[in-house]
Amino acid sequence: MKKIFVFVIVLINQFSLAQENEIQLTIGKFFNAFHQRDSIALKKVCSENLVLHSISESEKGSQFSVEKAANFYKSIATIPLSIKFEEKILSFKVQVDGAMAHVWTPYEFYVNDKLSHSGVNSFQLFKENDGWKVVYILDTRRK
Repeated sequence: MKKIFVFVIVLINQFSLAQENEIQLTIGKFFNAFHQRDSIALKKVCSENLVLHSISESEKGSQFSVEKAANFYKSIATIPLSIKFEEKILSFKVQVDGAMAHVWTPYEFYVNDKLSHSGVNSFQLFKENDGWKVVYILDTRRK
């Protein structure tokens, strides 16, 4: 009986790790598309109802902003090639409950190899028939 219990626990852990890896892969695809300025690839990993919010923190206080998905895709696609940018993800923390996942990713954002700002991304994902989709992004931004 003990062997069956251990076997079931191992199977559950493997399933959980596989799900977390699939979610991390989705976030990886998001950032690959982001860095390539590829709005079409971004749309493939995001829900058609994507919601984007940001919290900018400065000496003047915090400011909450909302961005429409269409504006986000357009802004990414129109970044001039002369501008080098990179969002370095420092770590991943994934939480899953059925078809819902939350990913917490502290980051540093560089423009032309100079640190622009840092913060945390909070991604909410939903598992659709064709895989995990980003449905909500809330990020913080600190100079």
